[in-house]
Amino acid sequence: MKQKLFDILSSDFGVDENELAEAWRLRAEQNIPLSEILLKKKLVTENQLMEAYAGLYELEFWQKLPLENLDTDFARKVPISFLKKYAMVPIRQESAYSGKSGDGRIVIAVNDPSAFQQIDDLVHLLEINDFELVLSSRDAIYSLINLAYDSSRDTAEQLVADMEETGGDIITELEETADLLDDTSDAPIIKLVNHVISQSVKIGASDIHIEPEQYSLKIRYRVDGILYDMLTPPKWMQASLVSRIKVMARMDIAEKRLPQDGRFEVKIGNQNIDIRVSSIPIQHGERVVMRLLNKSGALFELSELGLGAQKLEQIKGLITYSHGIILVTGPTGSGKTTTLYAVLSSLNSPNINIITIEDPVEYQLKGVNQIQVNPKIELTFARGLRSIVRQDPDVILIGEMRDLETSEIGVQSALTGHLVFSTLHTNDSASAITRLVDLGIEPFLISSSVIAVIAQRLVRVLCRDCKEPYTPDDATMERFGLNPENSEKPVIYRATGCSKCFQSGYRGRVGIYEILELKSSLQNLILKTYDSHRIRNEAVRLGMTTLYQDGIDKVLSGVTTVEEVLRVTQS
Repeated sequence: MKQKLFDILSSDFGVDENELAEAWRLRAEQNIPLSEILLKKKLVTENQLMEAYAGLYELEFWQKLPLENLDTDFARKVPISFLKKYAMVPIRQESAYSGKSGDGRIVIAVNDPSAFQQIDDLVHLLEINDFELVLSSRDAIYSLINLAYDSSRDTAEQLVADMEETGGDIITELEETADLLDDTSDAPIIKLVNHVISQSVKIGASDIHIEPEQYSLKIRYRVDGILYDMLTPPKWMQASLVSRIKVMARMDIAEKRLPQDGRFEVKIGNQNIDIRVSSIPIQHGERVVMRLLNKSGALFELSELGLGAQKLEQIKGLITYSHGIILVTGPTGSGKTTTLYAVLSSLNSPNINIITIEDPVEYQLKGVNQIQVNPKIELTFARGLRSIVRQDPDVILIGEMRDLETSEIGVQSALTGHLVFSTLHTNDSASAITRLVDLGIEPFLISSSVIAVIAQRLVRVLCRDCKEPYTPDDATMERFGLNPENSEKPVIYRATGCSKCFQSGYRGRVGIYEILELKSSLQNLILKTYDSHRIRNEAVRLGMTTLYQDGIDKVLSGVTTVEEVLRVTQS
């Protein structure tokens, strides 16, 4: 069997026989599956390995597993940890796995066909008499497992209804399990909190709001920047719900009069979710907001941010400077951190020393030295920065210039040969200059250290499945800067809504940008005045495209709507 597998891998996929022999030796020494070693050493891809197994065991290889009309009854009988550990999942669409006779064909998808004992255990658990074995990739199997166990959970409405029937306040102080889908706790409040979190991740929410009112309680999700009402549990659940979340975030459940902050991390399927929790006392109880950060999400490349070709080339040129400050500005939730991480990813190489100081460290960047701010031990931005400049960095990222001390060190770092990136909370690019002066930085230092300011917003992207074309009226044409009489009316799109986009008409978000590059005439102007209106007008005269103009370009190209651009630019 071993030799036949090696022959297939060698003849069909060109794997070196000596490498295969070494992999077999490591398998025996370290007691690791051969497939894991072959994939880790990158001798074959997973698909190639599956094709080799298919030839060896005379089995079919399914690259995709059927996700529609899935029978999830097995999720109530088999622990999710068992299926994930051995990467196998049963598939049957017509009837349940109860041992009863049915017309449906039972298929067990496996990643390792040599796991005979585990396959027998699964067959015994489900009382299956007849089945077919197929091969599939780990990702495909895990996706189907996660879908099945998520679908088999009670809905939030059902959980609330069950709790209303039983009544009472239930709160259990248990340590959170590694995977919320693995949590089999029967405590209704724990099940409800787990469900609210897992559903928010499923629909791509960035925040969960728990808002007490006088006679009711409201749970809302923020999806693509917009808040949606999701659930209205009865008022008596408020104390239990808030206490459970505070336990998870290791906050003081007895303190209800002061604002508190906490955080915890959960795993949902193959996604690691970092959750920051904030509670404040309001008139009718404690209001809680949970911000969700999916650490498993892939980092964006610069080309994926929504930058036009000209702006993309402009940013690529700016980040080649050896020293200076590049600021990214915008309100909370406008994608500033995502843009900075995309920039760092493009700069990251073995011959550059990149050090960041952030609050919090949102993504782990391989090869980048990242410092987490910790005020409890007096590790502030300013104190961390003073140490960073002694670590011989080429590039420094400051999470936010929020005070004079941090800003001064950032400016001095830029003037002494470092490329510095940071963020500011301002409405547009020109206002960043005014903000720096307001913090206490001298105008001559700003003009000599700041290379550029990038202002940005996020607009929702039209759903491809339901967006509707229409011809704009004269008033809209004038908003575009076009003469309705002399210009041909373009075809633009409006949001309608369908099941695939949460009935919102939008799916996902993309950035709109304005880039204020401090050329010599702007540097001279800053020495005379830091009036943001004069700086902005001069930048536009020099060719800067404003946020509004960039948004209109995306409307004309069918990416978003006029309403979205007006919502975020307030023009």
